Amino acid sequence: MKELELKNVYKDYKLENKTKFRALNDISVSFDKGELVSIIGESGCGKSTLMNLIGGLDSDYTGEIKIGGIDLKSFKEKELDDYRKKKIGFVFQSFNLIPHLSILDNVTIALTLSDVKESEKLERAKEILKKVGLENQLKKKPTQLSGGQKQRVAIARALINNPDIILADEPTGALDSATTLQILDIMKKIADDGKLVVMVTHSEKVAKISSRIVELSDGRIINDKINKKYEKDVIEQNTEINKENHVELTNNNKKEKPKKEKHLSLFSAMRLSLHNMWASKTKNFLMALGVSISLISMILMLAFGSGLTNYISSTAESYSNPYIVTVSKKSNSDDPMTGGFMNFLTPNPFTDEEIDQAILDLNNYLGTTDNQFRVDKNEVDYGFSALTGFTQSASVIYGDTEKDKTGIFYLYTTPSYYGEEQLLAGNLSTDNTYTDTETGKTIGEVMFSSKIVYDMGYSDMEEAIGKVVTVSVNYNKIEITQKMKITGIVNVNSFDQMLVMYIDYNYLSSLVEEKGGEISPSSLFITTDSQETTDLLNAYLTTSDKYTGSIENQMANMFTEMMSTFSIALAIIAGISLFVAMIMILVVLYMSVSERTKEIGVLKSIGARKRDIKKIFTTESFLIGLLSGIVGIVFSLIIGGIFTILFNALLGFAPLTFNWYYFAIALGLSILISVLAGLYPASKAAKLDPVESLRHE
Repeated sequence: MKELELKNVYKDYKLENKTKFRALNDISVSFDKGELVSIIGESGCGKSTLMNLIGGLDSDYTGEIKIGGIDLKSFKEKELDDYRKKKIGFVFQSFNLIPHLSILDNVTIALTLSDVKESEKLERAKEILKKVGLENQLKKKPTQLSGGQKQRVAIARALINNPDIILADEPTGALDSATTLQILDIMKKIADDGKLVVMVTHSEKVAKISSRIVELSDGRIINDKINKKYEKDVIEQNTEINKENHVELTNNNKKEKPKKEKHLSLFSAMRLSLHNMWASKTKNFLMALGVSISLISMILMLAFGSGLTNYISSTAESYSNPYIVTVSKKSNSDDPMTGGFMNFLTPNPFTDEEIDQAILDLNNYLGTTDNQFRVDKNEVDYGFSALTGFTQSASVIYGDTEKDKTGIFYLYTTPSYYGEEQLLAGNLSTDNTYTDTETGKTIGEVMFSSKIVYDMGYSDMEEAIGKVVTVSVNYNKIEITQKMKITGIVNVNSFDQMLVMYIDYNYLSSLVEEKGGEISPSSLFITTDSQETTDLLNAYLTTSDKYTGSIENQMANMFTEMMSTFSIALAIIAGISLFVAMIMILVVLYMSVSERTKEIGVLKSIGARKRDIKKIFTTESFLIGLLSGIVGIVFSLIIGGIFTILFNALLGFAPLTFNWYYFAIALGLSILISVLAGLYPASKAAKLDPVESLRHE
């Protein structure tokens, strides 16, 4: 049985005008192991086409091509890949070495595709390179070698998997005379070692050293002669065969089940991708930097949104008593000045029935939780608040004339809502009765925001404590003028530049009743048993469609909603920029496929499957996404640090909060868009025709 046998092989090429050109016409020939065959003929006679068919690069033909008695037509695609990987070794005229890989990696690339162990790859590569005289050139790149050395590397690559057939396309075409003789000597030794060597050549010098010469003309064999002067060297045969990497092509009747073929591993694909990326490191880094800009903006946007929300929430909490829950009615108005969080600007009083219902609703909610606290109506304090300038007005007269009058912007009736930490001076007395030493009459007590005290001319707030002033209040056309003692100055957080007055609700109610009027509470103040209960009830009020919480909570919720809306808008913008980045990655990788077309052809000629090509390019896109994510995270931290320093210097606080999952999201998105962008280029690379790829310049 011959090693290689062709019977009635025809090959036609389809031309653009839908006509056919016959490249091979009724080729019937056979070859055996140990032959050194030269296929000669004029350009265009079909030599290279014949080589591509024998090498399994082109399966579009009629007739039979048998390897070890088995027809290549019976091979499936993956079997053809294994055939090229294990049975065939290609040597090209232009060497076709991968420029960014070392000599060692170029030689072992076929073993890499078979997932051979690193130690074994190194041992076999050193042995092969020693045979071709390049054992000291392992770490060099192809650009550092001469033409003859490059061809020796190509021969070593063809031999590394111990193939049975070596196909050499013009192996000396690009070499000088002296180097040609060296390469031919190597080829002769390979044939004399028992392998079938088939060379395509124009050179008579090459043909003369061959054991057999086959001449083609117009796609036909016109001459097939044996070189009687060929002397075969006696070489000690190496009978040790690496069974793990040697492919035996068998028919379906073989009883022994062949070992499962190994293929390119993820680790090896990643290593190849890293080599590819490093070869174009500037381009890849700039691409990663471009993608990272979108990630940086997204991370900083999330950090600002979270930082501002946390700052507002923590500030609101710090200026309220942690054991007091404020319950107010929501306004039915859609007017932003009287509805929503602005509900507190005008009184929206509770009726007695509504107070009972509110307490019932709160207790019903608490009943659905594990919390044991329940609201007791007898322990609920009432409050009233209103922005002056509508139906209410208030002012303070602290001297003898109208010039000493200070208008009050806001009237509030429950100072107990604030904790001791908000007290700037005095105390938080809620007794609200004081006997005037001059008149012997009982007068009320009042608390002010710091702005009122400053407007009264006191630079030191402690000086204002104990002073008696005249307070004038107009409530629904009921005018009340009453002397009151200043008992405390309160830090009112968001209203520190406003004029705010605090009078006890019960005391104010009694003053209104003396004038024949009546005041109803617009706020209920519930003293809880713990911070946990306070937070639980405030969370309920935040989601309620009937009630709302304290001013601070309302403002915090408003800013949270604003930041949420703002974040969504920025997220959409970031999403658009990430989509643009994905298009950029797709274009760059698509261009990379074009630039590396010949490299893809080389990989396919040594047995790379479509899946292997996809894995290499997909892994590369994954690494680009990983690099982009890392660059984005690093620059986000740097820029965030700069902003933190600037904000602390200018504002005294930095509204940025970096949560670890922001970086995880950014990294995940970066990898996702990169992998998605790489799917089409990877698929295109895998579908490239190996013959056309090898012709690509």
